[in-house]
Amino acid sequence: MLNLRQIHHIAIIASDYEVSKKFYCGVLGFELLGEVYREARDSWMGNLALNGLYQIELFSFPSVPERVSRPEACGLRHLAFSVNDIEASVAHLTAAGVECEPVRIDEYTGKKFTFFSDPDNLPLELYESD
Repeated sequence: MLNLRQIHHIAIIASDYEVSKKFYCGVLGFELLGEVYREARDSWMGNLALNGLYQIELFSFPSVPERVSRPEACGLRHLAFSVNDIEASVAHLTAAGVECEPVRIDEYTGKKFTFFSDPDNLPLELYESD
């Protein structure tokens, strides 16, 4: 058996590193643990943590192709973040200029959720949990 323990990190490639860093840190509340410019690749890499846990590697690369998102394409569909209060979270995002879909109810769990997008149109979800 492979014996996986947990997801170590998620890598996201941004079309504009500074804009995405501001979004993930300033709007969503991730902490920038460190960043490095990799001259050979003309690329930035930032390590982002949520509540002290390393979660996201944020990259920039020159001339990246756009991500196919809608209609839904095969592959990673979205990233989901757990929140305690979906209405307060939506209000925070709206105040920051982030458009959210209407809040829906998961028909299987009865929990509230909504979708929004990062600066590169990567689908993100808020899911209310206990």
